[in-house]
Amino acid sequence: MQQQLSVSTAIGDRSTVTTLFNQTRTGKPPSCYSESIEMDGAGATALRIAAGRGIQLVLVLIIQVLIVDFRPDIVDDEHRVKPVTLFDLKDEYDFVVIGAGSAGSVLANRLSENRNWSVLLLEAGPDEPVLSDIPLMFSGLQLSPWDWQFKTEPSDDYCLAMDGHQCNWPRGKVLGGGSTLNAMLYVRGNKKDYDQWEELGNPGWNFTNVLPYFKKSEDMKIKQYKNSPYHHTGGYLTVEYFKFRSPVLDYLIQAGKDIGYNVVDVNGATQTGFTYSHGTLRDGLRCSTAKAFLRSASKRENLHVSVRSRAEKILIDSDSKTAYGVQFLFGAVRRTVKAKREVILSAGSIQSPQLLMLSGVGPKDHLNEIGVDTVHDAPGVGENLQDHVAIGGMTYLINPPEDYPDKEHFTFISPKELTEQTAEEFAMNHTGPLYGVPFSGGMAFINTKYANKTDDYPDVQLFLASVTDASDGGISGKKANGISDDFYTKMYENILYRSSYSATPLLLRPRSRGYIKLRSKNLDEHPKIVPNYFHDPHDLDVLAEGADFIYKLSQTRTLKRLNAKANPNLIPECSSFGFPSIDYWKCFARFYTMTIYHPCGTCKMGPASDKMAVVDARLRVHGIKRLRVIDASIMPNIVSGNTNAPTIMIAEKAADMIKEDWFGESKRKDRFSPSIQKWLKQ
Repeated sequence: MQQQLSVSTAIGDRSTVTTLFNQTRTGKPPSCYSESIEMDGAGATALRIAAGRGIQLVLVLIIQVLIVDFRPDIVDDEHRVKPVTLFDLKDEYDFVVIGAGSAGSVLANRLSENRNWSVLLLEAGPDEPVLSDIPLMFSGLQLSPWDWQFKTEPSDDYCLAMDGHQCNWPRGKVLGGGSTLNAMLYVRGNKKDYDQWEELGNPGWNFTNVLPYFKKSEDMKIKQYKNSPYHHTGGYLTVEYFKFRSPVLDYLIQAGKDIGYNVVDVNGATQTGFTYSHGTLRDGLRCSTAKAFLRSASKRENLHVSVRSRAEKILIDSDSKTAYGVQFLFGAVRRTVKAKREVILSAGSIQSPQLLMLSGVGPKDHLNEIGVDTVHDAPGVGENLQDHVAIGGMTYLINPPEDYPDKEHFTFISPKELTEQTAEEFAMNHTGPLYGVPFSGGMAFINTKYANKTDDYPDVQLFLASVTDASDGGISGKKANGISDDFYTKMYENILYRSSYSATPLLLRPRSRGYIKLRSKNLDEHPKIVPNYFHDPHDLDVLAEGADFIYKLSQTRTLKRLNAKANPNLIPECSSFGFPSIDYWKCFARFYTMTIYHPCGTCKMGPASDKMAVVDARLRVHGIKRLRVIDASIMPNIVSGNTNAPTIMIAEKAADMIKEDWFGESKRKDRFSPSIQKWLKQ
């Protein structure tokens, strides 16, 4: 009790926090702001949200104090990576891996399994913050020092509800990369995705060949799937259900059954259907690749991890076209390190092509325009950009069941769920809403009229959420998506903090392709990101059908029991199309365009005969020796689901290929290393 009092004294009186939360529920600026200020519309919205974020900051401070005092499992001093110092950095390593994200962390672990190999892992960001362990805090890590804070180029065709018509594209600048910032969803994609990769000229990448590598990483904790032939226990990466979810999710899953879908293991035999989300979680907390793969290898003497170390250039001998090292900034100190065997680029789908181009590997005409000397003309670098585009902000108001004993907590309403009491519940009892991700507690893979229902190849994924842009008051979703104050005011301000749910449809296999280009040869300037959402009109057709499905879901028997009704506020620029209609949803999509944080394809894998292919089937860069790209950028086509698990699989498979290549093992197309053979027999 004395410890709890010290927290309140250090941070502020609990009643003050509660009072401020109560005032934000009214939709008016809290009384801590001058009551003489009178404003309407977007100005009042901005002030109210600013006040809410101030309260959120107070709670974050409370949570951090509680973690230090009560959660040694999160602090985890014993296993956290001890970064190498400038003094201890060697001049040469066998392998230099650039980027400690979802792929780089896996590679560092697997390559350092060989004690005769030395491995240096370079990461531009710091270690994981303790707050990243808390599932509910994931959106608060975006637009923070742990995020590169990329934005797309302005567009008149999409992201129209966002400030400057630009969508935010978060990317992790931290150990674990995107796996430390993401929503922790574990989805592998569809079997046909990988079979098509092989059909495109990439031997060894069909589903039969990649499944063992998904299993190799996995430690499945969901009881009914532990003995499934599609899953494995004992791997580094723990997979669980989220420890907390709001009751409305049960109704959303049941509504899927009403429409005719089954509840399935979307990572198993059948993808089509509804499910409670699988998460990369350990005991309810985030299990990033840094936690899973780096902490478990942190005591290996042959593995050095250098944080706050930003790669500037891959060193390539222009005569022999051989990569031999990396130039990077260690804090403010410029260093060069050599790679005896290989340089491995795992900087992600934005920065892997950026760094290749800055190193002279890319489209010759573009490099000449920027003023970069061309080492190797590779026209595919930065091209083939794909992302899972979605429609955000789809809000449905409900009335909790009359017989439900705790109606205020039937859905996730931020001021009611985020309090000092729930912070203490998390820290001391290991329970409560901080263990949830209300933005995506459930999901579904569905077929629109454009999909062949007999193929088990759904074309739209849904995220089912117990929180909405209205029920979080604009503190999280609005900020993360960059929604303008004016748009938010018109769409949500008059329905704040009411019981509601949302569903987000995303397009699984977009036909549109974008690109990444350098803005200049200055590394500090973010590259140009042009996703070209909806460039192919078919993408908008399919996505609008997904939105229409969500409306029909609200008309099911189960959700009618909750009196589910769509947000009565229509986007003014779309209202002429009539509601609900396919044309209205198409217009809605152009305004509330939402990335699902899955950029890929910008260093695509393919045979040498494909002039736009950047790497071969063993992920070696065409035309450059001893250089590989290993991350989501190598995907020739985006997978039908979240990309974190496939990226981890890619790294697992690549690590075995590297071992095979350097140990001189057979390079038959269907060859697996001995360490993976046992999974083929299961």
